[in-house]
Amino acid sequence: MAKKKRTCDMHNADIRAELMKRGLSLARLGEMNGLAKTTLRNALDKPYPKGERIIARAIGKTPQEIWPSRYESRGDLWKY
Repeated sequence: MAKKKRTCDMHNADIRAELMKRGLSLARLGEMNGLAKTTLRNALDKPYPKGERIIARAIGKTPQEIWPSRYESRGDLWKY
């Protein structure tokens, strides 16, 4: 039986740093997308597909690259 691969989600500080490199913050990015300033913070700690897509697009990655564990558990991606 194949062992399940361990995944490592991108660290929240690294996500924030990537946004800062682009002159953005979670609050500003949320406002730019018609959301409240604090809304995108939810995506850092729990599944929030819309927020995940917004953040991922802003830093040039896919949500699956940033939070692989979420997508494996939902079965949306990464078939072994």
